[in-house]
Amino acid sequence: MAAELTIKVNERTVKVAAAPETPLLYVLSNELLLQGPRYGCGLAQCGSCSVLVNGVETRSCVTPVSAVQGKQVTTLEGLPAWYAKQKKLAQPPALHPVQQAMIDEQAVQCGYCFNGMIIKASELLSKNPRPDETQIRSAMNGHLCRCGTYPRIIKAIQRASKVMHSAQAGGSVARGQEEGVNA
Repeated sequence: MAAELTIKVNERTVKVAAAPETPLLYVLSNELLLQGPRYGCGLAQCGSCSVLVNGVETRSCVTPVSAVQGKQVTTLEGLPAWYAKQKKLAQPPALHPVQQAMIDEQAVQCGYCFNGMIIKASELLSKNPRPDETQIRSAMNGHLCRCGTYPRIIKAIQRASKVMHSAQAGGSVARGQEEGVNA
C-alpha cells in the first residue's frame, strides 16, 4: 500500500507516494523523473543504479525508499552541488570533475555503466583524493562496463584526481592540460 514518504534528493526535500518497500530506483526514475540512476541488473551486481546516500555509494535497485528517510540522496544530477558543498565553493560547477574527466577521456560508450562509475569514483575521490591505480581498481570492482572501457575509466578518475588536487592547491589547470595526463 502506498504511503506518503518524505525524502531528500539532491538537496531538495520531496514528498513521494510509494509503498515503503518500493526500490529507491523506481521512485527516483518514475516519480522524480531523474535519469542518472539506471536499471541494470536489479540485483545490485552491476552498479548502474548507484546513488550516494549520505556520501556512501548505495545500490538503489535493492534499497527500499523507506531506508533513505532522513538521509541525503545524491544522484548523478546532484553531483556538482554535492561537490561544491564539500569544497565550500560559492557556486557549483556545471559538472563534477569526474563527470568532466569521463567526457575528456571519452570513457563513456553505450551509457550502461556511466552513472555507477561516476558515482563510485566521486565517492572514492571524496575519501581518497589521490588514489593510485590499485586503489582505483579495487574501489571500482563490482561496477560493470559492457563496452570494456575500463582503461579509459581509470584514466578519467586519475585525471579528475589531478584536477581536484590542483584546484584544492589553488592552481589553475586548463582542461586537457593536466600534468602527466594525455588529452
